[in-house]
Amino acid sequence: MHVFLRMLIVGAALGIGALATVSAADAVDPVDGSWTLSVAKSKFSPGPAPKSQTRTYATTEQGVTLSFSGVAADGTQSSGQSNYKYDGKDYPITGSADYDTLMVTRIDAYTAKSTQKKAGKVVGTTIRKVSKDGKLLTLRSNGTNAAGAAYSNVMVFDKQ
Repeated sequence: MHVFLRMLIVGAALGIGALATVSAADAVDPVDGSWTLSVAKSKFSPGPAPKSQTRTYATTEQGVTLSFSGVAADGTQSSGQSNYKYDGKDYPITGSADYDTLMVTRIDAYTAKSTQKKAGKVVGTTIRKVSKDGKLLTLRSNGTNAAGAAYSNVMVFDKQ
């Protein structure tokens, strides 16, 4: 009887451990999904604001894939993408004249900080925050663009 009871306790402990492992592996990053820029809720300094932008984030075992596309104020279409991890290392990004790599670290479950670089030099930072209800994504960015002008933007996106 004691052997059976021990096996039952060990089996239960292993089962709980396996469930915890599955739950951690299945944990979803709240930024995952598609987001559409709300120009009305956003602020661009010096401006002008883009006409539109859509961002999509997807987390896999290899890291996060970010893809974005949009239309600038002058009607120019743009798109780009990056694959990165929250490990503080530089990862290439396409689609921006202002920077060519980004380094991302997690602050908490809903917040991440990225540092943008151009040719190895830091040119900007962004704090990315998902609202607790998962409906809004806010990007607060400061830096210097490729023309040397300073910018300070708050971009607000709605979850799709």
